[in-house]
Amino acid sequence: MPRLKATLTFDGGSRGNPGAAYGSYLIESRGSSTPLHRLARLEFGCGTNNEAEYLALLAGLRDVQASLAGVAIPTEDVELTIRGDSQLILRQVGGEWKVKDPRMRRLCFEAQRLLQPFGRVLLRHQPRSRTVRQLGH
Repeated sequence: MPRLKATLTFDGGSRGNPGAAYGSYLIESRGSSTPLHRLARLEFGCGTNNEAEYLALLAGLRDVQASLAGVAIPTEDVELTIRGDSQLILRQVGGEWKVKDPRMRRLCFEAQRLLQPFGRVLLRHQPRSRTVRQLGH
């Protein structure tokens, strides 16, 4: 049984493709006396929509790990649910779809590496409308 259940919701996009890339993520948790909650909005410079999605996911994963370290909860005691509206990112990270582009492959491998220490990881697609309600874009 996990000591903590956490959810990371992420999204990214660009104004132009490539163009000004941005992203955001929301961390929420339950099952601990020290709940995690953070909403972050990020600017990434120039990039594609897919790069921005990956960069938002990576930033969120690093923040989850740092937050857990701050409250002394080992990542292996955490069930982490990743939520997003990008089937591409979720299926690539989950190993269901191949990653052809070398830049995207590096980002995908980094996400997979950051997920390894968690006790359990669930990748869940959600409708764009839910992401917009949660993250505001």
